[in-house]
Amino acid sequence: MISHKEARETAISIVKQMTLAEKIGQINFRAPAISRLKITDYNYWNEGLHGVARAGVATVFPQAIGLAAIFDEELMAEIAKVISLEGRAKYNQYHAMGDNDIYKGLTFWSPNVNLFRDPRWGRGQETYGEDPYLTARLGVAFIKGLQGDGKYLRLAACAKHFAVHSGPEADRHSFDAKVNEKDLNEFYLPAFKACVEEADVESVMGAYNAINGTPACVHNHLLNDYLRDEWGFEGHVVSDYGALEDVHLHHHYTSDAAETMALAMKIGCNLCAGNISDALNDALSRHLITEDEITESVVALYTTRVRLGMFADDCEFDEIPYEVNDAKEHHALSLLAAEKSMVLLKNQENFLPLTKKPGMKVAVIGPNARSIQALQGNYFGTASEYVTFYDGIRDEVASVEGRTFYALGSHLFKDHAESGLSRKDERESEALIAVEHSDVAVLCLGLDPTIEGEQGDAGNVYGSGDKNDLALPFRQQQLLEKVLAVGKPVVVVIAAGSALTLSGLESHPNVKGIIQAWYPGSFGGRALANILFGKVSPSGKLPVTVYQDSNQLPAFNDYAMAERTYQNTQAEVLYPFGSGLTYGKAELSEFAMKEEENRYVFTGTVKNTSSFDLEEVLQVYLKIQGSVYAPKNHKLVAFKRVVLPQNETVEMQIAVAKENCRIVDEQGQWRFDGETYEFALGFGQPNFDGLEVEHLSVAVD
Repeated sequence: MISHKEARETAISIVKQMTLAEKIGQINFRAPAISRLKITDYNYWNEGLHGVARAGVATVFPQAIGLAAIFDEELMAEIAKVISLEGRAKYNQYHAMGDNDIYKGLTFWSPNVNLFRDPRWGRGQETYGEDPYLTARLGVAFIKGLQGDGKYLRLAACAKHFAVHSGPEADRHSFDAKVNEKDLNEFYLPAFKACVEEADVESVMGAYNAINGTPACVHNHLLNDYLRDEWGFEGHVVSDYGALEDVHLHHHYTSDAAETMALAMKIGCNLCAGNISDALNDALSRHLITEDEITESVVALYTTRVRLGMFADDCEFDEIPYEVNDAKEHHALSLLAAEKSMVLLKNQENFLPLTKKPGMKVAVIGPNARSIQALQGNYFGTASEYVTFYDGIRDEVASVEGRTFYALGSHLFKDHAESGLSRKDERESEALIAVEHSDVAVLCLGLDPTIEGEQGDAGNVYGSGDKNDLALPFRQQQLLEKVLAVGKPVVVVIAAGSALTLSGLESHPNVKGIIQAWYPGSFGGRALANILFGKVSPSGKLPVTVYQDSNQLPAFNDYAMAERTYQNTQAEVLYPFGSGLTYGKAELSEFAMKEEENRYVFTGTVKNTSSFDLEEVLQVYLKIQGSVYAPKNHKLVAFKRVVLPQNETVEMQIAVAKENCRIVDEQGQWRFDGETYEFALGFGQPNFDGLEVEHLSVAVD
């Protein structure tokens, strides 16, 4: 692939020909054309978290949090490659028409590798969960899939939002995240570091918030000490939209736009996603900035465009045809991802899978039963086909000439204060009738992006996009209680981008199954039906902790990690990070550990003792004994998805890099520490639900 050094030389030769006014124009994300140099206009803003977004028809994959639940680096890279192919196919056609508007370029502002530290955060759905190691591995895989390994970049990925960014959404433009050096280096920076050092991510987006008093987009310690000097980042830095305006308007760190833009150029925030880049003219007249410093940012931006092959006549991706977009094989991959992402949280007495019987009757009810929004998540494209939860189940039941009853049951959200606690929802009676006339009820509850999402981006009832707590909206909780009172078996399907609870009804005897479906993409309903009726065994694992309620959490705006995530919480949680059931059982045996120079290698066997073909996720956790710097519990240090044919035994090998066994001291330095490493291998965290775990220990050198 063309290196930054090679591309920079070409970029310098192009930028040398620009006037000062032309250079200033190129600092804005809506870069105007320079006709005399035969440079077309270009808009840097594009999105592709789980499919090409906001640019017409494209394959819609499960939202990022659902992709994280798959725990599979290879599949993540394959999905990202599809996104990049569709992105290139669209760009080639739009560009040929002279349409270079927003969402039609090759610089994709994805992935979001922020830590999902608090389940109330509305944008947590865009992330890969609460674990820094899992986030790093999946972020690297996604970036490599987007950017490719050809002579040029297939797309330019962007790791966002740098850094220490995870709500509250309502305060994001003025919030100052207080974080110590240990938490900064142990939790908030590892994924970004990996994206730079391992995936050579082409751009990084600065966050809205400040960190310890300094706005992220002009944070010299982050952008230079860490990003460029320590990690060797060579790409360009872009502000989040309007984040540079926040520097003076809301953080009051500078006095006006000219001071902000001058500081951004000096520190190295190269691209203004906003409307104040023209303030560089004022900054120049006040001698706050030099032309050379502006030139340096333009060169950084054009280095990316050269690496994308925009000025080359031998870019292999220019020939990708439009027909690649939304192809059938991409649909198949979306369905596969949806199947693998769904997490079976409860299966009382092996109630699932359902057995298809002639004449069977199934009630599919709830506000998300026929919701397309519950399939999409935020930052989505337009699918050419949607299969809702109801659609998928109806098709399966119809194959045995059964009957599927549908009822809305309740609105997605309707505050009880509006109508009083005693008033029945107008849809409840219909839902209860449907349940009474059915053999089983599939109750589709949860949220959608109109309730949880980005501040200012979702027309949601909470305003900010965050959740107030972890409970279902009142009307849905009421519907659940009344449906359970009918006495029929109920399977609860939760569509959401985060952890939700049933407020204690998880253990109700009529709740036979609970499936966390996330926002599963356009074929989510078919995937759900395939799981419910046993065509595939569920295999997703939680990338987040499901707490019993928000009282188990620190204050939302507290960024200290002392009581956060599975690594440090002391709470008795509802469902732990890494958990998820299958329809069968796999057993570990004869695992042994061998220490090599840079890693620990574990070998053994995994036996599928059931009559189902299974996929499981082997997880390795580390507990460090004898160190004051270690997490209170343990941390994930390796994972591997395993294919297990029915009644077969598979030889397994999984390795833990020794560097993954390091911890961070109070000064923020990574170090080896402690007396003993205790490794636990299993299909979830140790010490939960009697899960079978292999334990192996080694003395720390």
